[in-house]
Amino acid sequence: MMPDWSACPAIECHPRKIGGAWAFTGTRVPVYALFENLESGATVKEFLDWYPEVESWQVESVLKHATDFFKAVD
Repeated sequence: MMPDWSACPAIECHPRKIGGAWAFTGTRVPVYALFENLESGATVKEFLDWYPEVESWQVESVLKHATDFFKAVD
């Protein structure tokens, strides 16, 4: 079971934009970049510094959406 990312207003998916990967709305930054960086030990602040086109509310929205999904699965 996968989260319904279409319900998250902070991200979008377009087939001709970065290969159809989910990206932060209005950017070409894929959502997986957030999770890869966090997994590697980066902080949210560092991620936002590295990708200034991504806004903090977008990261918060993605993390909340993922958290809500996993709480519902439990």
